[in-house]
Amino acid sequence: MKIALMDSGIGLLAAAAATRRLRPDADLLLSSDPDGMPWGPRTPADLTERARAVARAAAALGPDALIVACNTASVHSLPALRAELEPRIPVIGTVPAIKPAAAAGGRVAIWATPATTGSPYQRGLIRDFAAGARVTEVPCPGLADAVEAGDEAAIARTVAAAAELTPADVTDVVLGCTHYELVEEAVRAALAARTGGAELRFYGSAEAVAVQALRRIGIEPAPELPPTGGLTVLHSGRTAALPHAALAYAEGRLLAELERVVHQH
Repeated sequence: MKIALMDSGIGLLAAAAATRRLRPDADLLLSSDPDGMPWGPRTPADLTERARAVARAAAALGPDALIVACNTASVHSLPALRAELEPRIPVIGTVPAIKPAAAAGGRVAIWATPATTGSPYQRGLIRDFAAGARVTEVPCPGLADAVEAGDEAAIARTVAAAAELTPADVTDVVLGCTHYELVEEAVRAALAARTGGAELRFYGSAEAVAVQALRRIGIEPAPELPPTGGLTVLHSGRTAALPHAALAYAEGRLLAELERVVHQH
């Protein structure tokens, strides 16, 4: 069983680590686009061409499913990717977890990239799944780039700026960019200071997309299985290793351990 994940950069680490935890026997294929990132500022048509190239590189290695572990690519490129790859390879998109956050009945903040914040796509999700809820959209300029670079000072600065824009009475926080899930603890700490230490509920998409990928290929989660799965990394179609910045995060270190095991064999 081989599960592929794609993103412009290391935002795919959270979903890859979730997949690894759910099925330690699965081979993982990480396909990213360092030559073309960031994807956010690109036009939808340009972004879709980059995404298709990254998806094709992964598809050539015969995965059983492909997770589009990027909110921006899911918004703009999912129909094109599905038209090209399905039904041969199921394609699973990433949607911000607005629905479960709104269902909790509190005050919701959606942290997202500036391009996603206020977009018709996100506003549509709010309309469809959070009608009647108190929702604040929080733009986080520079945060995804800081996470991508593993730049602790920039992460702290951009997280603090977004926390200042977050209502002090917030109860539920949606991490609306896959990169943000890698720094959830930093976000928690910044918002704890903002909210006076109130207990907040956080919502990412990594585990949900991992579960959905397994469901699409008829596989049940089995975290108790021995860790026998391998790891393949593609950078803009070229075989590569995990980027150094990935090691700044627990999810990246988990996958690096997997990479070492593969090389030992």
